[in-house]
Amino acid sequence: MPNSESQHVARPRSPQDFDSYYESQAPWDLGRPQKVFESLLRSGQAAGSFLDVGCGTGEHALLAAELGHASTGVDASARAIEMARQKARTRQLDVSFLCADVLNWSPAQRFDAVLDCGFFHGLTDHDRQVWAETLKGLAADGCRYFMLAFSSDHPGDLGPRRLTVNEIADWFHGLGWTITHTSPRTYERIGHLPAAGILTIAQAPGRSSPPE
Repeated sequence: MPNSESQHVARPRSPQDFDSYYESQAPWDLGRPQKVFESLLRSGQAAGSFLDVGCGTGEHALLAAELGHASTGVDASARAIEMARQKARTRQLDVSFLCADVLNWSPAQRFDAVLDCGFFHGLTDHDRQVWAETLKGLAADGCRYFMLAFSSDHPGDLGPRRLTVNEIADWFHGLGWTITHTSPRTYERIGHLPAAGILTIAQAPGRSSPPE
């Protein structure tokens, strides 16, 4: 059953659905990082190896690489990954961009930080469970997870699923992770007014500070 606190049910989408968005102008594809994520990364709140899930055209993975971090971006949209790789070549940045379904992905390495801008809020209840199991296999000890998602404070029901603080906390607590920060933030979009967003930072068990 869907979480009783969530008033919006995520609908499964195929990679081809997202490819069609990137053939024109995807509203979430700003051509730059979300301001809240840029501030977090530049402040040094995370270090080590970065994974950008549902990376789209790669702005957050590219910023991590620009700041000197090992960076990987994964997205199921072949068109988005093609665009991300072109950006990396143009900017001369070393980022590993992979076209894959991250829910069924088994990387050879573990990551110190996960960047999630609009990925989790697109998951069905079943896919949340799958992602929880996948995350266990790719998160390093003390991994930090940075999530920006649509908030339940955003009106209407078009677009992504709205999330509450409690349902996000319940999901991370089910993994044994600790919520270290949550706050209302703006989710920027092109061609639309900014959405009411929620920023969550969580940490896996293990070390208490980012790697050097």
